[in-house]
Amino acid sequence: MNPRYIAETSKTPAQAVTDLEASVKQHGYGVLHTYDLKQTLASKGFDLPNACHILEVCNPKQAAAVLTADMGMNIALPCRISVYQDGGKTLIGMVRPSALLASLSESAELKTIAEQVEKDTIAIIEAAK
Repeated sequence: MNPRYIAETSKTPAQAVTDLEASVKQHGYGVLHTYDLKQTLASKGFDLPNACHILEVCNPKQAAAVLTADMGMNIALPCRISVYQDGGKTLIGMVRPSALLASLSESAELKTIAEQVEKDTIAIIEAAK
């Protein structure tokens, strides 16, 4: 299975971000921070030709369960969902939580949590696209 989950949308990046933020909330998650990489790089003197927004999203219950099981998994949190342009298309994507945690741990408990978070985040993306 591809460790990335990518969905195409006909929306502009700005509209996709707005709709993604709403979808995150509707699914019981929260947006901790949103990065506008195009703007950030421009402020450092570098031109990024395409829009790129990264949203850090979190479900407190799931995050607490992961960290209670293995505090070292803090390096994999929070989940990141990106809205970006590539090849004239607007895309919404993420690294699959199950693939990310599998690369860091063999815990069956963490695998179960990651699979649920993955189902949730895919539903978030699908609802926003």
